[in-house]
Order: sequence, then C-alpha cells, then structure tokens
Amino acid sequence: MSADEASGPQKAGYYHLARAVLYREFLLFVRYPANAIGGIVISLFFFGVLFYGGRMLAGQALTDSIEGIIVGYFLWTLSVGAYSSISNDIGSEVQWGTLERHVMTPFGFAPVALLKGAAKVVRTFLISSIILGAMLLITGTRLELHVGTIVVVASLSILSVLGLGFAAGGITVLYKRIGNWLNLLQFGFVVLISAPALGVPWLKVLPLAHGSDLLQRTMVDGVRLWEFPPADVALLVAVAVGYLGLGYAVFQASTRRARRLGVLGDY
Repeated sequence: MSADEASGPQKAGYYHLARAVLYREFLLFVRYPANAIGGIVISLFFFGVLFYGGRMLAGQALTDSIEGIIVGYFLWTLSVGAYSSISNDIGSEVQWGTLERHVMTPFGFAPVALLKGAAKVVRTFLISSIILGAMLLITGTRLELHVGTIVVVASLSILSVLGLGFAAGGITVLYKRIGNWLNLLQFGFVVLISAPALGVPWLKVLPLAHGSDLLQRTMVDGVRLWEFPPADVALLVAVAVGYLGLGYAVFQASTRRARRLGVLGDY
C-alpha cells in the first residue's frame, strides 16, 4: 500500500473545482450542439435585422458607423452571456431544488457560482468570437484584432457585469421568480455600452461604459493595451473590481437573509 493510499482520500481544492466546472461546461457544449448553434443563429439574426434594416433606413450613416456597431454588439453578447451565466444559473438551481446542495459544499455556494460563471464566460468568449467573425464577413468590415488587448479589456469590462449577475442571483434566492426583471436589465446593457457616445465623464463609473470606450479604441483605432493612459486602465480595473465586490456582498447578504427567513430551499 502506498503512502497516498494509506493516508486516505485527498482533499479537493479549488483547482479540482475549477477543472470540474470547466469540464462540465465543455460537456454541455459538445453534447447539446443544437442549443449552442441556435444561440449563434439567433444572435446573427438580430444583427442581420439591425444591419440590413438600418441600411435601408439610414443608408450611408449606418455604413460610416458600422465598426462601432459591430464592436458594441460583440461586447453586448459577451455581457449578456456573463450576466445570465450567474443570474439564470442561480434561478435554475432555485427551481430545481438543488440550491442547498451547493450551499453545503466545502467550498460554499458563492465560490462555486463564481467559477461556474467564469467557465460560462470562457464559453461565451468562444461563441462571441464566432459571431464577431460572421459579422465581419456579412458587412465586409475590417477591424484591428489585437487579441491580447481585446481579451484583457473585454474581460475587465464584463467583470462588472458578473457583479450585477451576483447581485441579481442573490435577489433571486430571496424572491425566487423575478425572471422578467432580470431579462429587462439585459437591454439596459445597450444603454451602458452606448454611454461613451454621450460624452458625459461621470458615466465612466457605470458598468460597461468605460470598457466599451476602450474596446472601441482598441478594435477600431488599433490602440494597444500599453498605449492607453494609465489612468484609463486604472479606472477600468477599479470599476471591474468595485462592481464585482459589491455584487458579491449583495449575494452574501441575500443568502444570509434567506437562511434566517428559512426560505433558502423553498420555491
């Protein structure tokens, strides 16, 4: 008998949890390809309506701004995927009656939800990249695709959305069925992504607004990460960490209140 066998089973760590969650997302992706393909088709359908319908109505005005529209739509698909990855997942756990099983894990429910959200963001990145390539082919547009800068800026941008997803998930634990309100917030992302066009400085502290501006400058103007002013990068990081921390705090407070009220596992 080896020393490892004599000492008994090894305690699982966060590395094992992250690997299991990523593997789960991979299995869901490959075993249900129709659902993944359907999401891509629906996203491209709405973009086609936006592009061809807008070209009929606006003509050259739409053509002149098509780069910004593509970048904004790309960020919107990422944001919706990141937001729904936590809020909808927690809502599903509440409906299925499996929420308490997650709470009772050695890791706690919040770390499990966060890693599941991160895994879904990885999948969303892959799907949104496919959508981005299709949009470029449809419109015949060329963008500056500096992958490293795009990944860093987009990831920091949607961290704030993960925070909103955490807050929405915590409220779902308390009030159970609030799906209509959660879906409404997704359309608010369009306003946040469009905020840089308004030229109002204080809007930069809102989720997605500053990240949308930097992503536009990266993909349209070709600005690299190290070419941004340090203050812009610092603000992007501060907004991402701030909203993620705030959302996490709301989630923790909501789950504690649900425990006190005895409604954690009710539906």
